[in-house]
Amino acid sequence: MNKASPVTTWLATVVALIAFAGNSVLCRLALGESQIDAASFTAVRLLAGAVTLAILLSLRPSSGKVQSKGSWWSGLMLFSYAACFSFAYLYLDTGIGALILFAAVQLSMVGISIVKGARLRLGELAGIVLAFCGLIILLAPSEQASVSVLGFILMVVAGCAWGIYTLNGRGSLSPSRDTCFNFWRSLPFLVVLLPWLVTQSALSTYGLLLALSSGALASGLGYWIWYIALGGLSASQAAVLQLLVPLIAALGGWAFASEPLGFSFMLSAGLVLGGILLTIYSRQRGLKAAVQGG
Repeated sequence: MNKASPVTTWLATVVALIAFAGNSVLCRLALGESQIDAASFTAVRLLAGAVTLAILLSLRPSSGKVQSKGSWWSGLMLFSYAACFSFAYLYLDTGIGALILFAAVQLSMVGISIVKGARLRLGELAGIVLAFCGLIILLAPSEQASVSVLGFILMVVAGCAWGIYTLNGRGSLSPSRDTCFNFWRSLPFLVVLLPWLVTQSALSTYGLLLALSSGALASGLGYWIWYIALGGLSASQAAVLQLLVPLIAALGGWAFASEPLGFSFMLSAGLVLGGILLTIYSRQRGLKAAVQGG
């Protein structure tokens, strides 16, 4: 991957983070206002993302060296993430959903690393405990309506699927190409949603536009721009910067969907994001020490 200039890196980073948060805002606007059903939103999003990435890939000069085409396992995880994400937003506010998703992604990746034999440092353990405390506070009754348990479970599954998808893609020689093919490989799994598409399909023009925007702009174009940003970011910088996504999503929900930002959410967000930051920092320090130690 070619190293991007500092200006390109940070501009691409800002745009990509807004796009990632925008997925939550667009999905909530579409489903919270019943402009489209969750199954149709998922189908349109994945198809629009696949087409957008194919167009972008066709415009990029081919080196002729990398001919990777993703994998069916990654396609299944991508579908699982997108489907559970959509159905979860039938029950969750924008910021809360993004916070749960982000926590599930990061914690699942740490958990898989532990299962594979990675040693858990004290700082990582403290960070995980903080993050779980934040999620417990989020689920507890507050001045706002309680968080839906079903919505929470669906978003956790979505986050775990995305975590597995991310780990499966590490080491890819052409992430943008693999992502494009993974989007196309996710489409056959839409057959699972046929019962909902047949019995509960509801589609307005506004809902369709929101789903298309989520797939083409926030997903397809957003992922493409993120890979440009990664050309100039270290792994730790990329991980820490993604901490901003739930906060941007929460602000988007407040601005566009009139969703309140209560004290319990802010406290939960602080604990979850702080815990994940501590986990990432401790893991990076551990990796650096291991490298220096030979």
